[in-house]
Amino acid sequence: MRYKVIITGANGLIGEGVLLQCLENQFIEEILVVGRWEIEIKHPKVKELLIPDFLDLDDFDDQLKGYDVCFYCANITSVCLEETIYNHITFEIAVNFAVNLLLLNPNLMFNYLSDIKADRTGRSSFMQGRIKGKTENALNKLTFKRIHHFRIGLVKPLKVQQKCGFFYKTFMNIYYPIMKLMMPNKAVTMKELALAMINVLLKEYPERTVNAKDIRYLAQSYYGIESVANKLAAMRPL
Repeated sequence: MRYKVIITGANGLIGEGVLLQCLENQFIEEILVVGRWEIEIKHPKVKELLIPDFLDLDDFDDQLKGYDVCFYCANITSVCLEETIYNHITFEIAVNFAVNLLLLNPNLMFNYLSDIKADRTGRSSFMQGRIKGKTENALNKLTFKRIHHFRIGLVKPLKVQQKCGFFYKTFMNIYYPIMKLMMPNKAVTMKELALAMINVLLKEYPERTVNAKDIRYLAQSYYGIESVANKLAAMRPL
């Protein structure tokens, strides 16, 4: 099966990386990049849809129909943001977009870019963790064919990426091997993350929450997802 996918956040580090990996993937036949601003990447697989207000989607029903999966990679740092603003961007916009997509595509799969600090109990002292957890809870209540929450920490960019900043890219290129060794549950490469997001489509993957170890396993092969799931199950305590 070949997939038609929607990607949000393609002007950011993760969305750009997922887009680049989708362009190379034989199972992805069409990509709709949805955002507020145009992207620099042009390719026969790619269509763009510019939406000024993600809370007002009524005029875009026709363009958003006919898709198999959404890679929701739109993300923003919580640093220096008031909680009401971060909640509006991270929770309200994401859930509204997901609800509208699901109404237009009843068999939709949804891959949500979450955070390693996400806390579904709402008791976290970190604002980002509480709101990401609240968003996961809301998305879990929707009737997606499948949904996966990718809880990421540190991500090493692809060499060709432009949306990550020179200093961050240089820092990660130098120190990533140490970070992976010292913080294996927090650090992944962009290629691993993007491949994992694609690979959960190819066979029914059982876990909704996908952490760094899961991401590395899922990235290993386009095939054999069932055996990967068995390995992960064996790693988890009874």
